[in-house]
Amino acid sequence: MTGDRAALTGVKHVPGDPSGLAGVEYVAGDLATGAGVEQAARDVTTVLHLAGGSSGDVDKARILVRALAPGTHVVFISVVGADRVPVVSRVDRAMFGYFADQLAAERVIAESGLPWTTLRATQFHDLTLLVARQMTKLPVIPVPAGVRFQPLDAGLVATRLVELALGAPAGLVEDLAGPRVEGMDALLRAYLKKTGQRRLLVPMRLGGRAYAAIRAGANLAASPGTGLTWDGFLGAATALPGDKP
Repeated sequence: MTGDRAALTGVKHVPGDPSGLAGVEYVAGDLATGAGVEQAARDVTTVLHLAGGSSGDVDKARILVRALAPGTHVVFISVVGADRVPVVSRVDRAMFGYFADQLAAERVIAESGLPWTTLRATQFHDLTLLVARQMTKLPVIPVPAGVRFQPLDAGLVATRLVELALGAPAGLVEDLAGPRVEGMDALLRAYLKKTGQRRLLVPMRLGGRAYAAIRAGANLAASPGTGLTWDGFLGAATALPGDKP
């Protein structure tokens, strides 16, 4: 984090030249192997753990908390519904295993003995855009029936994380969510309209307890949030890089 609001040393892989951000010290630690993590976290009082991925999140959390000094405040970003989406079968794991991984990582941090704060958020607009791009590469798009999302402005999440990092450890805090719940089919149609494409959407039902929970709204926040809607996010972009006009 930069500027007068915070002076924290973080662990971050920097692919390019970081010289444009004055007042920020860049250090590198590999959470996949543990290499350099302890050194990178030396003299740090607050850590924002935002290094998620498609796999290995639980091991990364373990490596991180073991490297931190006692009393270090860990602020973790998780997902709304982590504790409500049951991942039991192979089908559950293949489609929605991320929820179980996030819950397990939450528990690693909560049981570490370190002071902690966890913020659960719904899916970012940017992730929704990535999914839309991938799905619309197909001429006919199979859409899981009844699946809804609550897309959220990533900037609001960043602001909230800064607030939490500057505050006292708070445990599990209130969920952060987007302003509108929308079906996946509606999200895809809005994207197709924005990019001038036409596709056939075919609803399909999936098996498993996780899918049933998602259909019931387990991935949604109890109340609507604020910020840009999905339509607003698409409308604010004069062009979507990599997409057809």
